[in-house]
Amino acid sequence: MENASTTTLVMKRLFEVAPERVFDAWLNPDMMRKWLFTLETTNKIALNDPRVGGTWEIVDVREGKEYRAIGEYLVIDRPHKLVLTFRMPQFSETVDQITVEFKAVDAGCEMTFTQEIVVPHEEDWTAEDIEKALTEYHTQTEHGWGYMFEGLKQLLETGKINYPS
Repeated sequence: MENASTTTLVMKRLFEVAPERVFDAWLNPDMMRKWLFTLETTNKIALNDPRVGGTWEIVDVREGKEYRAIGEYLVIDRPHKLVLTFRMPQFSETVDQITVEFKAVDAGCEMTFTQEIVVPHEEDWTAEDIEKALTEYHTQTEHGWGYMFEGLKQLLETGKINYPS
């Protein structure tokens, strides 16, 4: 995409369950609808075709508005690695790439999450504007995933998510 920059977000999380369980939570629609870009109570659609070239889609409804996240699977190597594209067409034409690696550790599973975040530029942006946007996208994305990963951890380790009301 022309007039865009990329920032890379890397996050690590530990889960006290086997790597297979964490890996499967990314691909099982019943699990996806509980934590991935959505919550069970607000989820409208959780679909996927978990094969290389297959697609996934999540539709979440908040305050009467639909938010749609879609992508394609590029690599599926259970239980080691998952690579997929991510985009939200209502906000932007940009396509991010997400890589999730799962490693068995004594405590269970270490998940390393990497997202290549594409930040579109406005026409008249200066280098300073671009830097500011990259920082904001990085911070907001990290915050969003942090919230989701906390839910995923609760879901995998206790069977349910207790979000603060």
